[in-house]
Amino acid sequence: MVLLNQKRDSGAFPYPAAERVIASALAEDAAADDVTTRWSVPEGLMARAEVVTRQHGIAAGLPAVAAVFDQVDQQVEVKELVTDGSPLRPGDALLRLAGPARSLISAERTVLNLLQRMCGIATLTDRYVQAVAGLPVRVLDTRKTAPGLRALDKYAVTAGGGHNLRLNLAAMVLLKENHITAAGGVGAAIAAVRRGMAREARDVLIEVEVQTVAQAEEALDARVPCIMLDNMSLPDMARVVHLREALTPAADVVLEASGTITLDTVRAVAATGVDVISVGALTHSAPAVDLSMLLSTT
Repeated sequence: MVLLNQKRDSGAFPYPAAERVIASALAEDAAADDVTTRWSVPEGLMARAEVVTRQHGIAAGLPAVAAVFDQVDQQVEVKELVTDGSPLRPGDALLRLAGPARSLISAERTVLNLLQRMCGIATLTDRYVQAVAGLPVRVLDTRKTAPGLRALDKYAVTAGGGHNLRLNLAAMVLLKENHITAAGGVGAAIAAVRRGMAREARDVLIEVEVQTVAQAEEALDARVPCIMLDNMSLPDMARVVHLREALTPAADVVLEASGTITLDTVRAVAATGVDVISVGALTHSAPAVDLSMLLSTT
């Protein structure tokens, strides 16, 4: 079976992307001109701090904290107390920090903004993964990420046990409704893409989005590697799975379910026999995990 993407190695934190995001966040916050901290906190005061969660969740993005202090103040020592992907309980400490108090306080919001978002994405992803536990299906993200944060958002999905679909528009061909309309139909769009691939001597994965069983049959006949079943009913998805199984070999075509799939519906979708389920909400609607940084000067 063609795999849309293998799960990202949990150690493959996207440092270059994180460094760009952190530089932008620190500039946006004017962290280098934190007048409140500079005027109220004694220069040279050393402190310790812990980042603590107030709720259950999944840890994600811890390497970003050291990357923040690489840009703010390299005197700050960062010790990770858990690893990305670890379950969190209320009161758990994720990190321990030590260094100049001014630096800790000025960087606090950037640290928490990154961690709260990434832990939130990992936590919601874990809930979807647990909802389909025991069924042979994988949970995927989409490109519905915050502008500029895609690499971090997608990394957080993998920390929660999910998988990445495509990083950007150049990573693979995904023929969606508007492409198909503009091209004149499913078959015409697939044929045009294959001509374009041959013309440019490129070989990338092709997936086509369909909304009806008839369109799915057309895509199956064209033997595209992956078919996205968009907003289909459960009976229609099961019908397409049956049609796929009649192919020889059936496993050459991956079926992806997509379209407003919630925690309440994801298991029923998985039970139709699709191979993967993509959920935009993982990155566009994940609630932030409630974290705080607690400082001590003693």
